[in-house]
Amino acid sequence: MKNLWSSRFKKEMNQMVEEFNASITFDKTLYRQDIRGSIAHATMLQKMGHLSPHELEAIVKGLSDIEKKIASGELLFTYKDEDIHMAIESQLIKDIGDTGRKLHTARSRNDQVILDVRLYLKEEMEEIFEILKGLLETLLHQAEATKEILMPGFTHLQHAQPVTVGFHLMAYFQQFKRDLMRLQGCYERTDENPLGACALAGTTIPIDRHYTAKLLGFKTVTENAMDTVSDRDFIVEFLSFSSLFMAHLSRISEEFILWNAQEFSFIEIDDGFCTGSSIMPQKKNPDIPELIRGKTGRVYGHLMGLLTVLKGLPMAFNKDLQEDKEALFDTVKTIKTSAMIFTEMLENTVFKAPDMKKHMEKGFLQATDLAEHLVLQGIPFRTCHELVGKAVKYCEEHDLTLEDLTEESLLLIDQRLAGMSLPDLSMEGSIERRNSYGSTAPKDVERQIASGWELLRYVNIN
Repeated sequence: MKNLWSSRFKKEMNQMVEEFNASITFDKTLYRQDIRGSIAHATMLQKMGHLSPHELEAIVKGLSDIEKKIASGELLFTYKDEDIHMAIESQLIKDIGDTGRKLHTARSRNDQVILDVRLYLKEEMEEIFEILKGLLETLLHQAEATKEILMPGFTHLQHAQPVTVGFHLMAYFQQFKRDLMRLQGCYERTDENPLGACALAGTTIPIDRHYTAKLLGFKTVTENAMDTVSDRDFIVEFLSFSSLFMAHLSRISEEFILWNAQEFSFIEIDDGFCTGSSIMPQKKNPDIPELIRGKTGRVYGHLMGLLTVLKGLPMAFNKDLQEDKEALFDTVKTIKTSAMIFTEMLENTVFKAPDMKKHMEKGFLQATDLAEHLVLQGIPFRTCHELVGKAVKYCEEHDLTLEDLTEESLLLIDQRLAGMSLPDLSMEGSIERRNSYGSTAPKDVERQIASGWELLRYVNIN
């Protein structure tokens, strides 16, 4: 098959080169966007007097017929079709004749491909935005249900201070909320019409880029033609958002893996989200959070791959940029499926309050409370830190907990504690007292949850 661009060549392309050069195997994903863009472009050409109404009608019908044939599987492509843009245009010319040859007026594959990707990514981001909102809603529901369930908070994976499950889940809500905001910003910078930039310098043919933008639902048009055809920042930004989102999803997945282990036994993951062992009958493995944790590296790789492609490219378009699509398509699929399956798993996870409370008997979780109580009695904090450290050592040596201390035993620890009172050192008392803004106290967790619901009521991507 002769290429539409091959008239200045004496020889046909080497078959191995032809296969290596082709992108049709993956960019056929963009056929709907390519046809939608072509119909808008043709409509603009007719408005500007470059096509007659009859020619526009023939092009629109021809493109619509091609879309139906691709969707039904009637029209298939091979590497000889090169890419989806050439494939569709060649088929249109075959179907409607010379009128089809007018479609590419005032357009290049350089702006055409970036149009297709922007349209595709806008659609996908709209869907991902709703998926993320679903994850945030599930976190809020679980936080509401667990805002009074006690658990140890950790630093360095060691018992640190008492918190509640709801408070812990709301920490992840904040991370995913920031992801939602990042996606919103990425969408805004993707929502620009590139069509009309042509190869790199615009066109001498009268066109109306703002009209095309309106037809395609873009908020605005790109400012500089050379930047337009070489720009992949919005894809990098999306991959960056995706990488950070997957980092957050991997972190909570890691916690689920730990909490599911017998050593913790904080949660019961629903059987539908676990697998068994081929040899050990007793096993119930948390494969889903493990897979999410593993797929995170895959998304990171796509981000680093595209950054590496871009780092040495001169202006404007270079064939290297063809490498953006497989990374983008795979990232979209990975984060959508990971987010949806984790959301459903979270919704069906049981938090085991009695087991969590048992873990709070170790680690002297109220030590900071005791130190802060002494501060309120006029002792400098560093001195309080020292005194409570001695109290912890005393308890370890005498097999006591901080709750076992009496005002008499304080004198045995250090004479400077003479006359000092003790606070309520129960876990419940500790959590109720820890009521600063953003804290683990149930009342403040309720405030955080209410703030979360308020955000989800008004936040939109467009």
